Amino acid sequence: MRFIALAVILCAGYFCSTAFAHPRGDWTKLIITRHWPQTFCSVEQCTTNLSYWTLHGLWPNTGMRCNTSWHFNVSLIEDLIPEMEKYWPDLLAPTSPKFWQYEWTKHGTCAAKADSLNSQHKYFSKALELNLKYDLNSVLKNNNIVPSEEYYTLDQVETAITGFFGVKSKIQCVHSGKVQTLGQIELCVDRDFQLIDCEKSSKEIWSNDIPAVLVSSQSDLSVCDHSVPVYYPPVPSRS
Repeated sequence: MRFIALAVILCAGYFCSTAFAHPRGDWTKLIITRHWPQTFCSVEQCTTNLSYWTLHGLWPNTGMRCNTSWHFNVSLIEDLIPEMEKYWPDLLAPTSPKFWQYEWTKHGTCAAKADSLNSQHKYFSKALELNLKYDLNSVLKNNNIVPSEEYYTLDQVETAITGFFGVKSKIQCVHSGKVQTLGQIELCVDRDFQLIDCEKSSKEIWSNDIPAVLVSSQSDLSVCDHSVPVYYPPVPSRS
């Protein structure tokens, strides 16, 4: 009886409204994650001539591999393939769908708890839509943050992003000595796909979440340091 009474009291206030609005395992935000191909390949020893930020993933802030029996089927997104290859490429194996398969199994099956993302086609098409809607490449370029042998400050990069989008992003770098290399930038949206601030805590489950199958040095990428110069590597010139 005491337990029932306590539950009634709690449900009259904040606890019940938040606990039941988003049952355990349901996500409350999505992380639009882009990575810089040149930095990725410097870590993974691959080569690419891509000179624009590409999608790494669209990640719910809670849950991983929510339905492993829901297998990826590339034929269900056949109409999206040209865009996928351009904006969400596998930098290690450009002709393989394994990267997309991994992202669907780990993150897409959790995102699918929302009706707006409850199919493979909805999930991948929404990621492509958000990537273009919140165009990171243009924002950086328009603020004179371009790949260069010169260094930037983290404040310059953050100001460019926050000044345009009006929210805090999460910017991650590969750290090496007195310089850090710009590697990954995250923007966050709510369940209505509107921009909201991203958390910067390294304790979030999605921090540094680079698939082990794709990147062997997960510890190389972490939140950028304000006190260290930022290198934004250009595409290597062909000899």
